[in-house]
Amino acid sequence: MSQGDLTGANLSGANLSGANLVYTDLREADLTGADLTGAELMGADLRDSNLKAADLTGAEYNKYTQFPEGFDKQTAGLVWNGSGTSK
Repeated sequence: MSQGDLTGANLSGANLSGANLVYTDLREADLTGADLTGAELMGADLRDSNLKAADLTGAEYNKYTQFPEGFDKQTAGLVWNGSGTSK
């Protein structure tokens, strides 16, 4: 699903464990309770998405990944991937 467009998608409760979501547009997506453990989120756009109760343990992000305002990456258990993956 790398570079996909899931804008506004209802993914609540989805199993996205280990998914390749590199540069995927997830703006305004409902990810309530989704399993994103170990997902690749480098460059993904998660602005305005609902991450309530989502499990992001071990999911990787980089400087291009965009999160909802006020989202705490450390508390969520995300892992920095400084590989510099760029478009």
